Amino acid sequence: MRVMGVDPGLTRCGMSLVQTGRGRAVTALDVDVVQTSPDLPLAERLMAVADVAEHWMDTHAPDVVAVERVFSQHNVRTAMGTAQAGGVVALAAARRGIEVAFHTPSEVKAAVTGSGTADKKQVTAMVTRILGLQQAPKPADAADALALAICHCWRAPMLARMAEAEARAAAAQENYKRRLAAQRRAGAARGAGRAGRGVGR
Repeated sequence: MRVMGVDPGLTRCGMSLVQTGRGRAVTALDVDVVQTSPDLPLAERLMAVADVAEHWMDTHAPDVVAVERVFSQHNVRTAMGTAQAGGVVALAAARRGIEVAFHTPSEVKAAVTGSGTADKKQVTAMVTRILGLQQAPKPADAADALALAICHCWRAPMLARMAEAEARAAAAQENYKRRLAAQRRAGAARGAGRAGRGVGR
């Protein structure tokens, strides 16, 4: 499975591509950071991010695009820009029929380091170790993009099992409701039959 990880942002947007192997083995194929100037209009900055994302998707043909979900940030303006950048990437993927998955920062940190409160230095160190890189990816946005892709590689099987279990549980619940409704209808029909015989006497 090829996973494109995206750490969205307007000033810096990290993009990565990894491929899963046997077990938890993950190989880095590409990583880059798209930068846009704050002096440019918002629409042009979003277009620049979208252009690079689309080029990556057309060139690398990922099976899924993993994007960081904006959970909460103190700076509302930064949060809006991050969400907008993530949105144009998700849109580009959807138009190509590529699955899009969202992961919160704490989910990414927990998957890569074992702690949902790890700092950027810890994330970068673990990404470097997991991928067997000679040097730590820089800037931090590149490491974060790789961490997102790794997170999805490792969480996807678990999420698939959870979805399958939920589907089975929903089907069992629906079957139970149908059986219960059928029993009630049968009981009502028997009651009506007895009442009819009683009137006939």
